[in-house]
Amino acid sequence: MRVSGTIRVPGDKSISHRSLILAAMADGESIIHGILDSEDVRSTAAVLRALGVQIPEFSERIAVKGRGLRGLRAPRASLDCGNSGTTTRLMAGVVAAHPFSARFVGDASLTRRPMKRIAEPLTYMGAQFEFEHGDGLPMTVRGVDLRSVDWNTGGASAQVKSAILLAGLTAGVEVRVTEKSLSRDHTERMLRAMGVDVENDKNQVCLRPAKRLDPLEIKVPADPSSAAFFVALASLAAEGELVLTDVCLNPTRTGFFAALRRMGANVQEKKQTTSAGEDIGSVRVKPAQLRSTRITGELVPSLIDELPLLACLAAAAAVDLEITGAAELRVKESDRINTVVQNLRAVGAEAEELPDGMRVRPCSQKLSGTIDPRGDHRIAMAFGILGAATGNGITVKDPQCVAVSYPRFWEDLRRVVAA
Repeated sequence: MRVSGTIRVPGDKSISHRSLILAAMADGESIIHGILDSEDVRSTAAVLRALGVQIPEFSERIAVKGRGLRGLRAPRASLDCGNSGTTTRLMAGVVAAHPFSARFVGDASLTRRPMKRIAEPLTYMGAQFEFEHGDGLPMTVRGVDLRSVDWNTGGASAQVKSAILLAGLTAGVEVRVTEKSLSRDHTERMLRAMGVDVENDKNQVCLRPAKRLDPLEIKVPADPSSAAFFVALASLAAEGELVLTDVCLNPTRTGFFAALRRMGANVQEKKQTTSAGEDIGSVRVKPAQLRSTRITGELVPSLIDELPLLACLAAAAAVDLEITGAAELRVKESDRINTVVQNLRAVGAEAEELPDGMRVRPCSQKLSGTIDPRGDHRIAMAFGILGAATGNGITVKDPQCVAVSYPRFWEDLRRVVAA
């Protein structure tokens, strides 16, 4: 298999969500270039529109007129977050400091995802939460004047951390968040770029009250989680060289590239510019002979979304892989530990579940068969890469579920393999 060419994957999903939310809360007009046009980000736009923000149709350049820190209006109907946990958790933090109630709903997958992890700190700050079934959606948030909080998350979750930071920002109170290990820090970087006093000290972040948010102009970099699929594919290739451009090189997001280098991959990053506090550059990949590796808890936050892909990469390269400390995978769009292992077995790979991870063993036979991603976009794309790498016919059910984060994934995959 030859993989070659230059590719620019779509804009970063995490940064796209945050750019819309913070632009909506700014004083003045913000300009967003290259926003990710995907179903998840459209969910954030729809929720903001329901709260009174004028969000234009997505294009290469959009202008958002902010309504100020507490300028949102009460919604007339439930806030439909689709499949997006980021939309739900971050917007719950914003709504918690507004003087109205909002009911959050979502699709079947999102309805099953746990929300008490944000409800607990926001309730401690004074907000009221009501769950209709367990600790998932539908969920009603009743906002109030919040008080300050010093919260230890007990883990590492950028969504929980961001919900608390956005609640403190909106309420005008100081908040401090401590994590077990550092999660992605896009919220902090963007807030600093907009004039907010946000201080990071190892695994702790402190936000001090701000009177306003300055508008910003941001170029959304290419998503490293989307780029990872093609970095993996090029590493498995027999020949060629692939260059990915404008990739976000935030250290809290590039753990997958570092893990690949530990496995012997030829992956080179080169910083070229910055935007809204984010490093942006190119990633160059050449084929390499990969070796076994082990991923443990302290490494997990920087590549949590790429772990299903790493499992498929190990199966394709016929090397050992053990992942532990990744129980968070069980409460993503699907139970990603179970989904990955069951689908690897379905195509002939040797894999087993661990309580907080998985193990993949070398397998000499060709891998082929049909897999069910259970509506999970990252599972579908990971097995798409496995199928392309092994040269066998792995069929993915519901391939269009990738539209959540990467609508043109299959087209780009065909292009780099055919180049």
